[in-house]
Amino acid sequence: MFLGTYTPRLDEKGRLILPAKYRDELGNGLVLTRGQERCIYVFSAREFERVHEQMQAAPLSSRQARDYIRVFLSGASDEMPDKQGRVTIPPPLRQYAGLDREVTVIGAGNRAEIWDSTSWNSYLEEKEQSFSETDEEIIPGLF
Repeated sequence: MFLGTYTPRLDEKGRLILPAKYRDELGNGLVLTRGQERCIYVFSAREFERVHEQMQAAPLSSRQARDYIRVFLSGASDEMPDKQGRVTIPPPLRQYAGLDREVTVIGAGNRAEIWDSTSWNSYLEEKEQSFSETDEEIIPGLF
């Protein structure tokens, strides 16, 4: 499970040092793809296969499902971290998420997310109030 918040920096080659706590899960390969809210989703290769299987269950007749799958998979890139735990983020994904040097990596359960730090801080500030007001119906059984 991916947890926590980390603030590594991208180097001049667009590489990111993965948080040490994530390396065991991601060391045998990972998939980067477009995430919602203009972040990059980071899945272990195994988890990405599971997500892909769920997508295959969507009806081909659903235009919304086809659109989502196209955007999601067309931006996907399978990567292998190097011995220092660095992973290269392809230029199209860096551009999509507006990444420069300052990035924030967050754990989101079954995936990690890479955000431009300014965008993450704005998002968090905006969502913290609604977080504190969340009712049980949103996530049944949690409270």
